[in-house]
Amino acid sequence: MADIPNYAVIDSGGGRSFPAPHALLEGQSHDVGAAEVVVLIGSDAGAALAALRNASARRAVLVELHGDCLGEHTGESAGREGSNVLGFARFRLGDGVPSDLVELVRQPHTTPDALAAARQVLEGSGLQVAVCLDFQGRIIDKLVRPYYNAALRRLDEGLATAADMDLTLELGLGYPKGPIALLEATGLAHHCDVTQNLFERLGDPAFAPARRAQVAKRRGH
Repeated sequence: MADIPNYAVIDSGGGRSFPAPHALLEGQSHDVGAAEVVVLIGSDAGAALAALRNASARRAVLVELHGDCLGEHTGESAGREGSNVLGFARFRLGDGVPSDLVELVRQPHTTPDALAAARQVLEGSGLQVAVCLDFQGRIIDKLVRPYYNAALRRLDEGLATAADMDLTLELGLGYPKGPIALLEATGLAHHCDVTQNLFERLGDPAFAPARRAQVAKRRGH
């Protein structure tokens, strides 16, 4: 791997990606002014991008995304958008431990050097990178949330008990933990938040929060 660029992390607060010490945080230079790459994390990472000085002079700027598009922070122009600014999202299911998977979001004209520098920083911190284009929602959420919703709805319909559905998927498909147990352990309320965001953005009924997730949200669980 090429040498990791000098980078700094700006934490805007309220983020979910790095709730505990991590190599990405520990390896930063803390000198934002001299950093070749700046990583913006937290719930207000978009605002931090707007306030960042000399953003265009960096090799790369990474903005933590949630359900939002990178274009919401950089602007878009007839499919020609792209610069040294990229988005990223580290997958974390509810209150569970964040995974090592990071989706790195590029635009049509993202510069090759910015993409390379971003990968070097993330992979140099032990994270696994999957590069994707800019769109509403994240890859994993768009794939697994309908599956979780379907399992919750089948439970409501009385197809089987939660334990039997989980056991069927664990033994039949080799999953380490079934969907009901996984959501109960990591937080149905968070599943409600993610699916509601996707449903509002995409309008696909498959993302509409299942009843049990809505109940958990209303009860504050």
